[in-house]
Amino acid sequence: MTIIVHHLENSRSQRILWMLEELDLPYAVKRYRRDRKTMLAPRELRAVHPLGKSPVIEDDGMVIAETGAIIEYLVGKADGRLGPPAHRDAVQRWRFWLHYAEGSLMPPLFVLLVLSRIPVLGKAAIKRFMPMIGRHLDYVESELTHSPWFAGDQFTAADIIMSFPLEAARSRAGLDESRPATIAWLERIHARPAYQVALAKGGPYAYA
Repeated sequence: MTIIVHHLENSRSQRILWMLEELDLPYAVKRYRRDRKTMLAPRELRAVHPLGKSPVIEDDGMVIAETGAIIEYLVGKADGRLGPPAHRDAVQRWRFWLHYAEGSLMPPLFVLLVLSRIPVLGKAAIKRFMPMIGRHLDYVESELTHSPWFAGDQFTAADIIMSFPLEAARSRAGLDESRPATIAWLERIHARPAYQVALAKGGPYAYA
């Protein structure tokens, strides 16, 4: 059966399209546009899942939400492809980054986005908040200095899930050439053929 991806423009769900392309699994895209005033997801997504967020996939009678959960599901569906490498240390690295992306790195980036929309007081808060994001970016840089991919020498789903927060950081949180290993990693993922195909299928995406 074809997987249905409920895909919101300029969102984390771009990673799911990319992963499906890397795995060469059949899928169909149902696109949703953000509300132009609030920039939030449209109400139609609530009919798919009560949280009304993207990404959401439908497959084999199931509705699955949350990026990490979807990624783990797709790894299983693809018989382990893009899953953790065989080495025990690499398994733990893979698992760590899978949770770190959404659990640790995305929350401060989201707060930064909210603060940027608050006049005057938001600017003052951002100055105090940026060092926290800087610590995260320094940590990522130090890890990528030692290996080309997040789980080690192989490209895996850990790299896919880390793409959105680091692309967002490149766009609005100070990630630049002062962290060359991270910039080189972004260039490597953007050059992957599956990434380019997913962009074409997903529609508007501001972070590539």
